[in-house]
Amino acid sequence: MDYNRIDAALRHANDTRHLLIGTGILNDVGNVLEQAFGQQPAVVVADDNTFAIAGKALRESLRSAGWTVEEPIVFPGTPTLYASFENVLALEGKLRTTSAVPIVVGSGTLNDITKLAAHRAGRQYMCVGTAASMDGYTAFGAAITRDGFKQTMSCPAPRAVLADLDILVTAPAQMNSTGYGDLLGKVTAGADWILADALEIELIEKGAWSLVQDSVRDWTGKPQELHAGNKQAIENLFEGLIMAGIAMQISHSSRPASGSEHRFSHLWEMQALAHGHEPVPHGFKVGVGTLAATALYERVLARDLTKLDIDALCRAWPSREEVRRSVQQGHSIPMLAENAVEESLAKYITPDQLRQRLMLIQERWPIIRERLEHQLMAAEHIRDLLQAAGCPTEPAEIGVSVAQLRESYILARTIRSRYTVLDLVNESGILDACVDELFAPGGYWAAITHV
Repeated sequence: MDYNRIDAALRHANDTRHLLIGTGILNDVGNVLEQAFGQQPAVVVADDNTFAIAGKALRESLRSAGWTVEEPIVFPGTPTLYASFENVLALEGKLRTTSAVPIVVGSGTLNDITKLAAHRAGRQYMCVGTAASMDGYTAFGAAITRDGFKQTMSCPAPRAVLADLDILVTAPAQMNSTGYGDLLGKVTAGADWILADALEIELIEKGAWSLVQDSVRDWTGKPQELHAGNKQAIENLFEGLIMAGIAMQISHSSRPASGSEHRFSHLWEMQALAHGHEPVPHGFKVGVGTLAATALYERVLARDLTKLDIDALCRAWPSREEVRRSVQQGHSIPMLAENAVEESLAKYITPDQLRQRLMLIQERWPIIRERLEHQLMAAEHIRDLLQAAGCPTEPAEIGVSVAQLRESYILARTIRSRYTVLDLVNESGILDACVDELFAPGGYWAAITHV
């Protein structure tokens, strides 16, 4: 764990001021609580599982130290807790009955629910992580599903974050695997940011970029050891996830950690929710989404985009009304369709604006391609890394059919206004050809899914 680098990053963070990661540190929670919040009373937020793992011991430790600790707020352990807006409102209501500082004990879902609920209740909070399962511990914003549509809602990261390595290493192996899938997705997230930067849509913030991209290959380089439960590998993974979250704080955006791979993941999650399917861990969907995005990038990089027929592309460019209709028709879930229309129209450009962008693509493509080739890994290598970490690599393993996967290359672009490779292939008129190649005999998905 590079504590000097973490401390330096925290000096630039907007929200998190205290970060303690080590062995046997639950007894230090009171010291961090006092440094971050003074002598305010506390309330533990957990579910049945995390309360048993660490919440109960943490509460007793604080009480033994003379702290005022109110009755814990404990969600059921089963069924799997979902990061829904309804759960946020339920927790917010309970927090408003007290002035206590929330100390959430858990990982992704619990942290996101508490993050937004605490913000809505007008206070900051502390997080005690129990698994290296996602990058949201220190991230700005909470990924919450409201009315069937998953969105990142604006709210501060925790003021203090603690994690006991002895607890992290006892988490189910699947949780480490899902954290690995989430972290490996930073490769394609970085490629998408390179595109947005080169086309002057969203410039790279060097500090946030460096926190994630300088070390992502080191953090993800030993998946076999991670899957075997190696303590050092888990520590490295947690460091990477923490740094990704801090990068999001610095940029006040999820751009440093989320690109086209998350568009696939969020689309599949919302579709599964609407059809009542059992939820799949976030990082597993991101892992397959990373494969989908990487395979698409390979088809893009095989092309020479300096030879685009700009006049023809501008003539064929749809109007805003045509975009509205096509997006509505593409999504069979009404609420998802409604929100996708809003996101798609938010990034709509006119034919004249398209012409300017395509001219920029033509002019800068050799440099863009070189930067992308340096950033990306081969799809087969991504697959090998995911498999070694115990992550799914085939769509069927996360409940996505081949037909659904193919359709996702069209629909995933519509659910967020953020510019990614999905927008590049759409604007340059190569989307259909690239997808055909991916699923044709010899194409990446034909070989993997045996279609």
